[in-house]
Amino acid sequence: MGIFELYSSRNKPKYPELYQYTQASSKLRRQLVHIVAESVGMNKGDRWSGPTESEKLYFHMFKTIAKEYGVFELHGHNTGSFQWIERHIQDARTTEQFLDILELTCKYIDAWVRDNWRQFRDSDGVTQSADDAIEEINERMKRDGFGFEYTNGQLIRVDSQYVHSEVVKPALLILENYKGARDEFLSAHEHYRHNRYEECLVDCNKAFESVMKSIYTKRGWEFQKTATAKNLIRIGLDQELIPSYLQEQFNNFSGLLGSGIPTIRNKEAGHGQGEHLRDVPEQLVKYALHLTATNIVFLGDCDSALS
Repeated sequence: MGIFELYSSRNKPKYPELYQYTQASSKLRRQLVHIVAESVGMNKGDRWSGPTESEKLYFHMFKTIAKEYGVFELHGHNTGSFQWIERHIQDARTTEQFLDILELTCKYIDAWVRDNWRQFRDSDGVTQSADDAIEEINERMKRDGFGFEYTNGQLIRVDSQYVHSEVVKPALLILENYKGARDEFLSAHEHYRHNRYEECLVDCNKAFESVMKSIYTKRGWEFQKTATAKNLIRIGLDQELIPSYLQEQFNNFSGLLGSGIPTIRNKEAGHGQGEHLRDVPEQLVKYALHLTATNIVFLGDCDSALS
């Protein structure tokens, strides 16, 4: 069904000015229940026809999350059903639990429902496609000011809509060709979402180095497997990955990359803490994450220009 623009929604700002990450509103939770009903279904089977497609999916989801939580019952239910997931979405006590069920729901819609949509249509009368459901979930979160988005198989935290759409998404698109770097970049986002800032910085550096190594391997350029980011940057410049006619304009580019992610990682996360625990500032980690995405996009564009 998607989003219907009511008069009241057309005559006020569509998006809040700031995102928050600690509380999913009751309105958003109820909207998600509607989306699940329309895209997965809520029909019940019987002893003659057997379980419906939605019942099979909810049963599998329940087993997955119950096992991970180490419980036998969730919100008064000991098996999966539409009634269970409705209660779990609305009553999840912590933000972490809500994000768990939200991400799991998106994963199952993205894979199971997408691959078997005709069966869900025939069994449960679903009216919303997987693509439309994921798109609506992301849009509902954005309009609610809940700063997360489902993309590339997981929820990632969105700090700035402009940065996310203009930098992070293009970086993820480029990383489709570099699986190792993609996994490291998504791992950095996962660490960031859970406030594991040192681990986030380490994975930022890994992703940055992996992209360069993948490009150089594809092009047959020699490099040491243990080469540091600084060494890898030098090779890229020597091989004119950055076009020669742009090098004067970017005469500080090597310094920018060299003093960006690698230095942040070395100073903040790459060495032992000694006698004092480090307090890595969130703003520094956010900068590193976005700078990683920016550099990945730039390297990808340079690589395409050489093709």
